[in-house]
Amino acid sequence: MPPFVLLSDPRVAAVPIRETGERLVDLKDTGAIRLDDRMADELRAYAHVRVSVADRLVAAQCRLPRELRLLVVEGFRLRAIQERDFASSRSRIARAHPDWPSSRVWTEAATFVSPPEVAPHVSGGAVDLTLCTVDGQELPMGTEVNETPPEYGPECFTASTAVDDEARANRKTLIEAMSASGFVNYPSEWWHWSYGDRYWALVTETAHAPYGPATLTAYR
Repeated sequence: MPPFVLLSDPRVAAVPIRETGERLVDLKDTGAIRLDDRMADELRAYAHVRVSVADRLVAAQCRLPRELRLLVVEGFRLRAIQERDFASSRSRIARAHPDWPSSRVWTEAATFVSPPEVAPHVSGGAVDLTLCTVDGQELPMGTEVNETPPEYGPECFTASTAVDDEARANRKTLIEAMSASGFVNYPSEWWHWSYGDRYWALVTETAHAPYGPATLTAYR
């Protein structure tokens, strides 16, 4: 796969934040974006994103063919969950590659799970999503959402050539709609898109990120 900027890259953490105070909203209130409950939590954090992110998701939805819908799997993620997921990723990779030094394990983990201090989901600016039909049938995308190494192969990379033509075409449809609506993709995960976080700011060469770490109550 071509190289790309990892979320653990110091350049991401170096991006300054000018928090807008924009509130988190529940995507069910848009009436336009379909939610999947596989990542549901008691607080419904997964269903929340910043207001501008919700607006851009609706814009992306409008750019899709009439027979397709966005299916959001996860939006905002609590910091404690991000810490747990990153630690789990490191442990799984260390077990799969016992000969690797800790620095390599850290780098590999950060290819698929963000270090908590710069995590796009913790800002409320990121979404994991896929495409589905009007009746909720998910389209073939080459992998399921969140299927990453070491348990799975590199097909999760957005530009993977290991997926079939149908999956590649479906990814292209998603990429075009999301990119045109202002989102950026994290290239090791075809399903991960963000707006307003530090990674987005670095990729788009924006001087500062409008979203820092969020909470469910701070901006309501």
